[in-house]
Amino acid sequence: MPAEGVHRPAWAEISLSALSHNLDVLRRVAPGIALCGVVKANGYGHGEVLVARALVDAGVDHLAVAIVDEGLELRQAGIETPILLLAEIPADTLVPALDARLSVTVGSLDGARALVEVARSRDERAVCHLKVDTGMLRQGVAPDEALEAARLLTACPQVDLEGLFTHFSVADGDSEDHRSFTRQQRERFRVVRDELSRAGIRPRVVHDSNSAGLLGHPGENVTMVRPGLALYGYLPAPWLGESLESAGLSLRPVMSLRARVVARRRALAGERPSYGRWRALERDATLVTVPYGYADGYPRRLFGAGADVLIRGRRYPLAGMVTMDQLIVNCGDDHVELGDEVVLLGRQGEQSVDAEDWARWAETVSWEILCGISARVPRVLVP
Repeated sequence: MPAEGVHRPAWAEISLSALSHNLDVLRRVAPGIALCGVVKANGYGHGEVLVARALVDAGVDHLAVAIVDEGLELRQAGIETPILLLAEIPADTLVPALDARLSVTVGSLDGARALVEVARSRDERAVCHLKVDTGMLRQGVAPDEALEAARLLTACPQVDLEGLFTHFSVADGDSEDHRSFTRQQRERFRVVRDELSRAGIRPRVVHDSNSAGLLGHPGENVTMVRPGLALYGYLPAPWLGESLESAGLSLRPVMSLRARVVARRRALAGERPSYGRWRALERDATLVTVPYGYADGYPRRLFGAGADVLIRGRRYPLAGMVTMDQLIVNCGDDHVELGDEVVLLGRQGEQSVDAEDWARWAETVSWEILCGISARVPRVLVP
């Protein structure tokens, strides 16, 4: 479908029905537990404000972002849902974060002291979540310092210690070592929670699971989960789909990438299209140009890996190296018209290409593929 207001015929379609469907699936997996939709990194490449508004309309309980500016963008868009900053932020950014009513993360004793100092100068209480490092070794207060940090926070009347959380590092792994480590992380978190509880500190919101934790390691005694990738229709690992399949459930990709053929030419066998002249045509062929390149998030390495696109319901390979703004596609002897729709991600007829295909071709993960879709690609909401 044409994308209104697009001056270059390349766009991303964001399916509201797929997003709502995925949220409903995750609600079924975690009945009665609050859902915090992770919309950092421009909504995993889908458009932060678009996705956040859709999730709020669908009844999500919280939103989560990684940096202050992401939270500010949501507030400036009129979104009033609670927003959690997932990482501890520098002390000199606490004021704008709190002014925007963002819930801040405390992940160190120094961070606790900084928040208390800032909060004491304010009229409105500062809402925070205490993050415990149970093995990720990235951010978070050490388990043996969690009680001290919690006491610093709760001793200040201007601070509301709303939440306690941790983050799994290998919940998507299906080896016994990975499963065992995730159990260890959960146990370390339980020990901290019990220690705080004995001291009379009982945060209202307790959460430990990302998408992989939610699907593969159902939580106990938590009040919230933080799905990210699964909201957008992808599994962190194939084995995590087993529980969904057994319940007759599945996720749907939310984003499709589409463009239109903007040029067409006949080329002779032996000619070498695009920069580098990497590959000679084996036979005469019709080549078409598609206005989408690595500046839009189409990795160069997809050419060498044998990536293809969809035109008129058929798969066609790239004819030459990916360029900054354009692709050259080999359509063989098939008839293709200027203006024909090209599907880079998504379904066309009986064929489909998804972010997992790109990730396999590019030897990376679907998170990186989705988050790499450039901001210059317009996002268009579709039903």
